[in-house]
Amino acid sequence: MQKTLKSHGTWVGKWTFVLAATGSAVGLGNIWGFPFKAGTEGGGAFVLIYLMCIILIGLPIMLSEILIGRRSGNSPINSMKRSAIDSGASSKWQAVGWIGILAGILILSFYSVIAGICLKYIFVSASSNELDTNGQFFAIVNTPKDLLLWHTIFMALTMFIVSAGVKKGIGRMVKILMPMLGLLLIFMVIYGVVNGAFKEALTFLFKPDFTKVTSNTFLVAMGQAFFSLSLGMGSIMAYGAYMSKDQNIVTTSYSVGALDTLVAIMAGLAVFPIIFSIQGLEASGGPGLVFISLQAAFNIMDFGNIIGPIFFILLSVAALSSSISILEPGVAYLSEEGYLSRTKSALIISLTCWLIGIGTALGFDKEGNNSFQANMELVSTQIMQPLGGMLIAIFIGWFMKESLIRNELGEINQTIYKIWRIFIKFIAPIGVWCVLISFLADLLFSIFIIEFPRSH
Repeated sequence: MQKTLKSHGTWVGKWTFVLAATGSAVGLGNIWGFPFKAGTEGGGAFVLIYLMCIILIGLPIMLSEILIGRRSGNSPINSMKRSAIDSGASSKWQAVGWIGILAGILILSFYSVIAGICLKYIFVSASSNELDTNGQFFAIVNTPKDLLLWHTIFMALTMFIVSAGVKKGIGRMVKILMPMLGLLLIFMVIYGVVNGAFKEALTFLFKPDFTKVTSNTFLVAMGQAFFSLSLGMGSIMAYGAYMSKDQNIVTTSYSVGALDTLVAIMAGLAVFPIIFSIQGLEASGGPGLVFISLQAAFNIMDFGNIIGPIFFILLSVAALSSSISILEPGVAYLSEEGYLSRTKSALIISLTCWLIGIGTALGFDKEGNNSFQANMELVSTQIMQPLGGMLIAIFIGWFMKESLIRNELGEINQTIYKIWRIFIKFIAPIGVWCVLISFLADLLFSIFIIEFPRSH
């Protein structure tokens, strides 16, 4: 007999889940990751490959996570356990939920520090006229006291929202954060059209250059599609648990995927017109693009002290919408098991993330590199997350009873169902496996072929 677990409630309104799941998917990586990868990996050619990966890998796994979560109405650990037992499979499949929660804790530990820097830059950008933005950034990341302060503030905001519950906390907040994110993005795109090098940005992002397309391009696109949808870490499964039974899982999944992709493209159209309008700025990827190149543009452009803070508010909103989804799976597990109240559960897991995050806050060197953060990111986003996503695909494709799947999906077009079954059984797990193996091969090569000889 299965243990009776505490209920978490459901989303209020059909669109709340879509907004919450989109908020989970849209994070800092969407703002600076997708645009840069698109521009350097073939522009329009990359976008087409990325969309293909979203359809072939991302959406099938997302649909699977939502299905498993909604069916049980529990945390990812208990959702996997219940689905496995009901399918006559081993309860050890709950390990997939544990992988997701542990990955989320590691991710949020360093994510919170980076998000804290975004919060600080709201104020930095409002008053800065510093021409050496490179030195400015290094000075900020080499001030541990400041980093710890903003890391604490961001984690406290995340904890407060999650502790308030599904309806009053997460649900209410995403209804505020996501429209705000959309409006800020639209404003930035319009600004880029009017005042920036919009044509150059369009060319950078969308002009197909198939000469740049290599086997690595497919791996980059596949990885970006997978990670951009927040798959394999329990967030989507946890959110799916609060989804009402009358919602169509297929159309909802497509809505989230479409909105996530739209935000990523809009981010490129917001960022690069500003970058290309200032001679000498480089469209480098990652934090360097945002905190150095963009800030340099804000410092010398008209109304930069207004546009800059607006942009960093946008970044902070995107970060917060993701962080609450990362924290939720672990909080859901502790609270539904009856170990702790939701408030105490949120406090414990947030404190754990905060403590681990101290390593990132103290880990920047004088050049802005951070080996502690890099290792946390390597283990969580490049190993645990794809592993979790692949195992979910394998479980629902090969181990979960088809009768349970069909019952949860309800009346679904049979052609769509058959296509999804093929994707989830074969294409999605093989695709994620290729990404994972390629990364591990590169990692081992760099360790044993490059680093090992240097030490001997």
